[in-house]
Amino acid sequence: MIIKNVRLYPIDSPVIEVGYLVVQEGKIVEIGPMSQLPDKDFCEVYDLPGHSVLPGLVDCHCHVGMFGNALGFENNDGNEYGDPCTPHVQALDAVNPFDRCFQEARENGVTTILTGPGSANPIAGQALTMKTVGSRTEDMVLKAPAAMKFAFGENPKRVYNERKKSPVTRMAVAAIMRESLAKAQEYAEKTRRAGMDGGSLPGYDARCEALIPVLEGKLPAHFHAHRAVDILSAMRIAREFNLKYVIVHGTEGCLVADHLVEAHATVIAGPLISDRSKPELTELSIENPGILAEQGVKLAICTDHPVIPIQYLLLSAAMAVRGGMSREDALRAVTLTPAVIAGVGNRVGSLTEGKDADLLVVEGDPFDVTRRPKLVFINGEAVVS
Repeated sequence: MIIKNVRLYPIDSPVIEVGYLVVQEGKIVEIGPMSQLPDKDFCEVYDLPGHSVLPGLVDCHCHVGMFGNALGFENNDGNEYGDPCTPHVQALDAVNPFDRCFQEARENGVTTILTGPGSANPIAGQALTMKTVGSRTEDMVLKAPAAMKFAFGENPKRVYNERKKSPVTRMAVAAIMRESLAKAQEYAEKTRRAGMDGGSLPGYDARCEALIPVLEGKLPAHFHAHRAVDILSAMRIAREFNLKYVIVHGTEGCLVADHLVEAHATVIAGPLISDRSKPELTELSIENPGILAEQGVKLAICTDHPVIPIQYLLLSAAMAVRGGMSREDALRAVTLTPAVIAGVGNRVGSLTEGKDADLLVVEGDPFDVTRRPKLVFINGEAVVS
């Protein structure tokens, strides 16, 4: 298959004003300007002057398939409220691939997502990265687990205050995280020593087992944190336990941008186009992503679906541009940067030879959100045509 006479946005290299892209066996095998077009026949030819081709969009923080479309409690599988520490629960066991929102994601060019637990618990469980096409979760997964969800601030406080149990303060939220991580450290050390001297293994603990990869830096901690004080708390705990981490939401990130830059922190910004529905969203603005990117913070943009429906990911990026973010940074924030955050930057996120042929084809300007995508491909197969 070849797509030609199009404007190409490789993301990891300069825009090709008029170029072509070749797909074979679900992979991008060649990309370049029309002057380098190979002289050979192709079984499928898309000749699309006036169109732009982008990598398929990537949302690295959402809850697609976890909170069912148009359903209430009966399909709310994103928060396990029974215990404030649930690192052992897995999105893999909850995602509903038949949820209509997967189709809406595809129809709007979102080809890869990181979806997982909500923010009711200080330690909420394991998220995964998956494609948005398929009928069986295992076949759609790219990486599982892809992140461990932690949550600071208002959500765990509210949830457990309603249940008349801890945590009801930021102190207790942080304490539960520290206690759980320290317990997992001790468990891992006992296990290591038992393996060395032939002693007895500690009793199996699913929560500790789930946290060991986080402590080893093999699984990133995704810290839900809107307010500046919660962002700083997340960074503090990450330092104490030497965690690889990402700040999710970062609504007041611009207030602590210097600290984020100093720590080489990564931020997933969003949702950007929601209302200020709770106190920790008081400073919500579309300017925040541009300010952070301008300061040098590695940044992605998310929808936090269903807070903002998944189909509005590109609209969210466009609003960030309205708020002062550069077009280049905004496109990177919904393609390559989230792909890297989601642990699949080697597979998706840019028009790079050898990567999956996940493609979004639009007429004209990618930020013209008045037009529907012309074509969407996942693994080289047209899912919108």
